[in-house]
Amino acid sequence: MEMSPYPAAEWWRQAVVYQIYPRSFADSDGDGVGDLGGIISRVPYLASLGIDAVWLSPFYPSARVDGGYDVDDYRDVDPQLGTLADFDEMTARLQGCGIKVIIDIVPNHTSDRHAWFREALAAPKGSPARDRYIFRDGQGPDGAEPPSDWLSLFGGPAWTRVPDGQWYLHMFAAEQPDLNWASREVRDDFLTTLRFWSDRGVDGFRVDVAHGLAKNLAEPLQPLPPNGHPGESAVAPGTHPLWDRDEVHDIYAEWRQVFNQYDPPRVGVAEAWVHPSRRPRYASPSGLGQAFNFDLLEANWTCGEFLRVITDSLAGAQQHGASITWVLSNHDVVRHATRYALPAEDHLSNAGTVKAWLLSGGISPELDRGLGIRRARAATLLMLALPGSAYLYQGEELGLHEVADIPDDRREDPAFRRSGGAEKGRDGCRVPLPWTADRPSFGFSAGAAHLPQPAWFGPLSVEAQEHDPASTLALYRQALSWRGKLQAAESLEWMPGTNGQVLHFRRPGGWQCVTNFGPRDVPLPHGTVVLASSPLNKGLLPPDTTAWIVGPAPDRVRS
Repeated sequence: MEMSPYPAAEWWRQAVVYQIYPRSFADSDGDGVGDLGGIISRVPYLASLGIDAVWLSPFYPSARVDGGYDVDDYRDVDPQLGTLADFDEMTARLQGCGIKVIIDIVPNHTSDRHAWFREALAAPKGSPARDRYIFRDGQGPDGAEPPSDWLSLFGGPAWTRVPDGQWYLHMFAAEQPDLNWASREVRDDFLTTLRFWSDRGVDGFRVDVAHGLAKNLAEPLQPLPPNGHPGESAVAPGTHPLWDRDEVHDIYAEWRQVFNQYDPPRVGVAEAWVHPSRRPRYASPSGLGQAFNFDLLEANWTCGEFLRVITDSLAGAQQHGASITWVLSNHDVVRHATRYALPAEDHLSNAGTVKAWLLSGGISPELDRGLGIRRARAATLLMLALPGSAYLYQGEELGLHEVADIPDDRREDPAFRRSGGAEKGRDGCRVPLPWTADRPSFGFSAGAAHLPQPAWFGPLSVEAQEHDPASTLALYRQALSWRGKLQAAESLEWMPGTNGQVLHFRRPGGWQCVTNFGPRDVPLPHGTVVLASSPLNKGLLPPDTTAWIVGPAPDRVRS
């Protein structure tokens, strides 16, 4: 078999990375909130999956206004989640099982409890302490109007006034003041943070809001384009006042210098919601190394959309020599088992249908759970067959659906509060995992979980699936095992059988992947089926099913 041409130091190029949302993974002390001790206790489970790395969402000291993405101290552990000694033990246990460790870093904003922000509030206007953040005088005769009409991504104004009359910028919650990355002090402090965790053995960093650090703050402040999403903005690429400005790459060039001081070099992966043509620069060897590709996550379950996304994404990555990533779910989006269980819209994403379903409490439109999990299994098997790295989100290996009916008084996401309920927020994908079939919290904690778990979690628990060869958990384990055996160079060849119903490609070494998006069974190419997302029908590939095939020379699938 053809082997990967990339050295071991570039382990991340085709890695399978498992995202852990620490507060909802496993709780070791019974307070209902997941912690590092809980992760340590589940290292054998993580090893049994066959993953290459874990990515930990923030575990830093925080008031958890935004699930830990409001950081008080970038070089410590939240006491509710553990200690630095716990972090070191967790890292050692994971790496002892051959699992790399990637941690979240949140450079766009701190929390309002960060020592710097407290100092800024106590300092006068124009002080160096305020220059670490983005403070401005207000508009109007008495400065009582915000400096601009910019809106927070969580709803409401992006400016909050402080007692002396100035305003500070927060593109997220008011408790998350944006940092001023034009400040040399800010840049140097984050370089120190990168070294702090790299010295503790961390293998890489997932960079939150990576496209947001560089901002045009020249007076007068520019109005924002009508569409705030940088990937869809009408302004010229690289010139949006807030997002995906060209200058942001100067920051990551400095980060790369730090990464390269370690052996092997540390890696970064950018969370950058940008136009696909802008993504490779974040993932370049002189930058972070990788960038999340959310195009597959946003695609409807159709052969045409998947074919276009995969073709375009691979072409862009190959043109720039960048690594490619694939994502179907994470802590910010509705789980893909649920998205695929709802009626698709005519355009790229069924976001409107998903939002309506969330606002209805999961009642309308009706969720076809069986169809959703069938398609989710097929999509996952397809994604894992693609060249590049795959990012999995905790619980998807159990086939978990989104939890839509969380009571309003139990919701934690600031997007729900700041929008006045117009957005349900992201709590539904952050409900703590079910480890056992029994309540009160299905093995997550000795007590009640911080977000309520539905009764239907029990039959989907790890315990319920552990010894079921047909379970989604078994499928993930088998797929990751086979992927490790079959993985080779980062390329694929589209086969003649690819059409409006069937997506069929071949990887180096003769490994084939066939997905049937259509309404009827289709014949399979010659070879041995080593894995299928659903049972075959007398040798035929049923609808909404993916199969992996090894064996003789490739031939086409007939639809």
